Order: sequence, then C-alpha cells, then structure tokens
Amino acid sequence: MLIPALAVALVTTAVPGHFDQPQDGFAHRWTTLRESNPYFANLDPEPINAALRQLREFQKPQANGKPLFAGAVTMYVHDGKIVTHDRTGYAVLYKDQQTQLPEEERVPMRKDTIFDFASISKLFTSIAVIQQVEQGRVSIDEKVATYLPEFGVNGKENITVKQLLTHTSGLEPFIPLWQKYPDIPSRIKGVMDVKPKSTPGTTYVYSDLNLITLGELVFKVSGKKLDQAVSDGITKPLDMKDTGYNPKAKDRTAATEFQTAPPRGIVRGEVHDENAWSLGGVAGHAGVFGTAKDLAVLGQTILNGGTYNGRRILSEHSVELMLTNFNQQFPDNAHGLGFELDQRWYMGGLSGPGTAGHTGYTGTSFVIDKASRSIAILLTNRVHPSRDWGSVNPARRVVADGLANALAVQSRGKQWRATTSGGTLVAERPVEVFVDVDKGDKLTIQHWNGTDWQDARTITTTERRWVPTESVKTRFVYTKAGLYNGRGVYVHARGDVTAEGWSVARR
Repeated sequence: MLIPALAVALVTTAVPGHFDQPQDGFAHRWTTLRESNPYFANLDPEPINAALRQLREFQKPQANGKPLFAGAVTMYVHDGKIVTHDRTGYAVLYKDQQTQLPEEERVPMRKDTIFDFASISKLFTSIAVIQQVEQGRVSIDEKVATYLPEFGVNGKENITVKQLLTHTSGLEPFIPLWQKYPDIPSRIKGVMDVKPKSTPGTTYVYSDLNLITLGELVFKVSGKKLDQAVSDGITKPLDMKDTGYNPKAKDRTAATEFQTAPPRGIVRGEVHDENAWSLGGVAGHAGVFGTAKDLAVLGQTILNGGTYNGRRILSEHSVELMLTNFNQQFPDNAHGLGFELDQRWYMGGLSGPGTAGHTGYTGTSFVIDKASRSIAILLTNRVHPSRDWGSVNPARRVVADGLANALAVQSRGKQWRATTSGGTLVAERPVEVFVDVDKGDKLTIQHWNGTDWQDARTITTTERRWVPTESVKTRFVYTKAGLYNGRGVYVHARGDVTAEGWSVARR
C-alpha cells in the first residue's frame, strides 16, 4: 500500500531515520517489531512509494516480453518499526510454462504468503552451526574432517569449518545430486566424496556443497537432523510459526517453476531446488520456507545482537563474528560466517561494510543494515513459471534503494546533490561534503588558485558521515563509473553557488 504523502513535511532531524548518522553497536535487546509508518520512523515516504510503484511495473512485460515476477511481498523495518508491508500480484498465476490460469483460479498474493526462501536457507544453517560453536561442539578453525571423517577425502582433509561458511573451501558450486545418485544416502555420500576444484583458501567460489556439508555437520555433532536443529534453535524460540522446511500450509505458499526435468509440473509447497528436493526437502543450502514477517523477526534478532523478545539464540560475540568480513583477500566477495556483506548488486543504497544479507534463487532478498538499524525484504516468485524469464536483481536494488533514499542525509543548512556525471558545483563557502557511491565513482575537489582550478583531493566514500571542506572557493566534480548507485554525493554550502548537473536537496 502506498504511503500518504502528507508525512513528507513532518520528517524530523532525530538520529533515527538518518543515513548520515550511523549507529554503533546493536539495537536495544528488547527492540521488537511493531506496526508503524514512515512518519513515525522519521522517513520520507516518497522514495518508498516510488519503489512500490516500480515493483508493480516489474509485473508487466519487460524488454524481453516477460514480466520480472508474478507477485511480490515487500517489507521495510526501521528502528523496529514496520513502515511498509506491501503485497502485489499473484502467488499462483500460471498452469504451465506459458499459460496463465483463468482469473477465478489465480491465487492473489497475501502479506502472509509463504515463500520458498531458497538460498536464504543458508543463513539458518549457518546460525545452527554457530550455535554448535557456542555449545563447545565445534570450532570454526577446526578441520571439517574432525567432525565428519567421511568428508576428509580426495583433497578435503584440511578444509575448515570457516572455509565452508565463507565459501573459500574450493568446492565447486553444485553437482546434480538428483540426477547422479539414486537415493538420499548416496547423494550425501556424493557430497562427502567430491574433490575440490581449487586449492582450499585460495579462491572464493559460492557453493551449495559447503552448506550441504555443514547441515550434515550439525546433525553429526548435535544428534539432530537439520530441520529439528533449526526448529529448536531458531524458529521456535523466535516464534517464527510460518518458517520451516516442507510447509504444511501449502495453500498459502507461492508457486515456483513449472518443471519438466524432473517432471514435477508447477511446484508449489515443495522446495524448488532440485537437489534439496532430492534430499527430502531438508538441506543446508535450500529448503526453508517462510513469510516476510518471520524473516523480519530474524533480521531484528541480528540487529539486537542475537536476542528477540527475551529469547536469545546467539551471543553478541557470535553475531559480531557472523557480520565480520573474513574474506578481505577477496574484496568483491566480503563474507561473514554465513552472511554476505556489502554487496551493492542487491543491497543497493543500503550497502556498506556492516550491511549483511543473502538472496535466494526463487527471487528472494534479505538485507540487514546495521548502521541504520534497518531491514529490507523482497520476496518474489520470479521463477514462476520459468527460471529463464530474467534476473530479479533490478527489483532487489529498487527495494534496497527505496529504503536507503527514505533515510535522511541532512546538513545544518542548504545542501546540493549531484545528479549528473561530470556535473560541476562551484561554491564560495563550502562547509562539508557527503559521499556514498558505487565502486569507481568519485568526487573530485578542486581549488581556485587565482588562474585556474587545481585538483585538491578525490573522495570515494565518507563512511556515511559528513566531512568538513577547506573554506576556500571550491569546485566539485562528480564522476560516475560504477554500475550501481549509492546514497549519493552532497555538498553543504553557504553563499554564492553555481551548479550544473547538481540540484538543491531537501533531505
């Protein structure tokens, strides 16, 4: 539902609702989700409305003649306040790879529609592993073979738990277990027997096999199958009633693909991923279903440092580790213990060193921005009816950008925002600048020496903070080179200003 525009003029300058005043540490441990709106969260509703409108446009045929998805549920949370919970389109729209159902047989999307989370499931597995670490059963620096001796073959003897969690094990992305092996035991053995494709620790390769292995590790050290471990350790304590494997409420689930190999028809209420399906619907890399509200509870638990509504599932130290980048040698693939970090390709304007999240192949996206204590969730059925109809990444960025742009970037006076690459702004009395841009973008600051402009410095980021400028006549030149957008480039200036490719910014 679009937000009434009257809230725009009532946004305050308090720290909540500000992109340029990052929060330190975790939210208060008693922070829980409550229904609200952008006004009470000090957010600008217009960028949120614009994002919701664009999501509706994505349901129409795109350049390839296909819609991006049949339906979606979007949720924004800021400072514990649910400021947006929107649904659009259909949970079930097609009866085969091309044909839409008659109007009366379609299933409209609901706010509590249950989605196949796909690879967001990896976060549940990772949390289950870290819970075993807290209980002293596992060390992240220990060899996996210490706990799963059957894994320590064919060059995998020295792979560590941490390398599985950070996708630096050297294992290939996946193998078609459902095709190559006849039953669940042989499929698990196939994962245990696989050879690394590269030397462990030398490359980043996102691999389902890492998480399938970790799911088996949880079972081995705890005595609980992964679904039971996730239930006992995560979903029951957090009262995530609609989240789990092999959902019972199949009539509330969003349909996914029409599959011919294997011949499953329209998949609904069963995991879309073929390997997870062949493993009985429970696997470390996929299989968890849930709602946007439940996923937001998990996000707020992370923002709270591992606790929610009096139930602690992780220590603050463990959450910090899960949000710490262990892949500094692979700068484009920042990764904590389970969580992806600072991935602008889907985190959009919310991305930063402390921004965590994950995506799912079915069309899901989960972003936790610790700096602003915000959560952006997009759940779609983009593989319904076909996985080949296009990438949902543009929609993921639209959703993240909508929340990022709703947060204020506000100086103590008149400010200007760069709107065009190569645009220039000349200020007699610049005061401070704010820069949050994509990799490759830059703001060049030039000073006037009486004859011509001389480059003084170049800024590519200010870590979400305003930084002071020299109080001399200055020219600012913004250059766009990256693929994606950040929160933008702003200059707070007094006195005479000449701008080309810049505009006055309200907030």
